Amino acid sequence: MEDLQSELADETPVWAIFGDLMSALVGVFVLILVWVLGYQVELSQSLQQEVTRREAEQDRRMVLEQALAAPLASGRITLRDGRIGISGSVLFALNSSQLQDQGRQLLRSLVPPLTLYLSEQDELLMVSGFTDDLPIQDGNLQFDDNWELSAQRALTVTRALIAEGMDPGRVFAAAFGAQQPVVANTDNASRSRNRRVEMAPVPRASSEDSAGD
Repeated sequence: MEDLQSELADETPVWAIFGDLMSALVGVFVLILVWVLGYQVELSQSLQQEVTRREAEQDRRMVLEQALAAPLASGRITLRDGRIGISGSVLFALNSSQLQDQGRQLLRSLVPPLTLYLSEQDELLMVSGFTDDLPIQDGNLQFDDNWELSAQRALTVTRALIAEGMDPGRVFAAAFGAQQPVVANTDNASRSRNRRVEMAPVPRASSEDSAGD
């Protein structure tokens, strides 16, 4: 009888096992709760950063729109998503990279507001050349293809801006050829829209970015 009582005393009570199990479950629940709360805080911070970024981007576009109010009102340029668009026919004759007088006058009028904007925002100006999808006409010995034509037009506009007083350290050229049309190349009107030069303010590369390259 005494041996039986001793064995029963040595056995772990069920309530103790149940208590340990509940403690483990509570611990897991607490860990999950902490993770969920941390994720919510991180998500909230990310959303706030995105809202702040978009508000800053909107403010930049409004400043740029105000700086270019006069040429925008005259319809000589367009402004979409922070990109300044100029029809290729205003700047150049077909398949030519020689700047026309009306194009030079337009670029001259853009230099003062763009210079002020770039200086205040500490940004650079990317000048991009675009063409339609038609190949360079046979017999044109000046350009091998649309890539070369778009590159030369972008360089011509860049050099014209610098000649009119823009800081050479604030502007650079890029070429896209027939890539990235604004509309499908289906007829003469659509191709005319795709033959264009765009100018877009872009952030200056930080010293950290340069060091990482």
